[in-house]
Amino acid sequence: MTGIRVGLRCDAGPRRGVGHLVRCLALGEEFLARGAHVELLGSVDGVDWAARQLAARGIPHHPGPDTPAGLVAVAREHQLDVLVLDSYELDPTCAGALRAAGIRTLAVVDGDTRGQDADLYLDQNLGADTVAPADRLLAGTGYALLRREVLTRRPAAPRPPTPVARPRVLAFFGGTDAFGAAPPLTRLLLATGQPMELTVVVARESLEADLAALRPARGQTLRLVPPTDTLPELIAAADLVISAAGTSTWELCCLGAPSALVCVVDNQRESYHRVIREGVAAGLGGLPTLVAAGPDGHGARAVAVRALRELLTSADRRAALSARAWSTVDGQGRARVVEAVLALLM
Repeated sequence: MTGIRVGLRCDAGPRRGVGHLVRCLALGEEFLARGAHVELLGSVDGVDWAARQLAARGIPHHPGPDTPAGLVAVAREHQLDVLVLDSYELDPTCAGALRAAGIRTLAVVDGDTRGQDADLYLDQNLGADTVAPADRLLAGTGYALLRREVLTRRPAAPRPPTPVARPRVLAFFGGTDAFGAAPPLTRLLLATGQPMELTVVVARESLEADLAALRPARGQTLRLVPPTDTLPELIAAADLVISAAGTSTWELCCLGAPSALVCVVDNQRESYHRVIREGVAAGLGGLPTLVAAGPDGHGARAVAVRALRELLTSADRRAALSARAWSTVDGQGRARVVEAVLALLM
């Protein structure tokens, strides 16, 4: 496969988050391991962590055009054989224009192709039912794209029931926590009154003051950390993880982490409900409701606190979540996707 040139068209930013970039990086790693040349076309402005991830992998970074003609021109300039398109904002006609120019395309989607005419579609979500030609669709968690930091820490088996007096809890809400979930969810965790060693990833400086003002109860500790490259290590060491229902869900599954998820934005809603319904993670509800004033918000917070208290006190409940999560994602997804892309080039 040496000589194949692959482009990754995605963006990351303080409002966009880093989910699209993270799964493209995982795919890029697999292509690099097989001798391909990989480069990223897009914006990563304002997210130092993302720039470090690209540099660590030796992936060159160039601006990413948003128009069909612009993207075709750049793909030709860089002599790309394949272009991976992972964006909710990119003009959907780009895929068809690239195909017409002889450049193979893989569109990474979440339940909706947005009218893109790609050679392959990838929807890595649980129970994915994207409408696309069956011979061009890679659907389900068997195709989940995971970084090597996650894959190298996948345990050989899910976690057994392990009672602990002070559970280690990790809370993180994406690479930028664009919707400010960390402070309200930290308040809910502390409101359980249960002993815990709580670590919260503070993705933005603007959230730090609210978090630093919180006062843990007796038997509780609160540690605030900045975005870190060691997140998979923190996940593997935690007895319970609280997170947003985004692309990190599949990392949690691969690591067999007992998790509780919050739905922070509408485009996560369908996947969130499927994951909760299948017992892959516990559900805490939607962020807008959890922070709402009035009876609805008060009731939602009370329900979430009860759910968290059960998770903190029940080793059996955590073990059941770990087993279901671990069996849902086997870590081989990116290899399967690359094999499917290579088949297009034969």
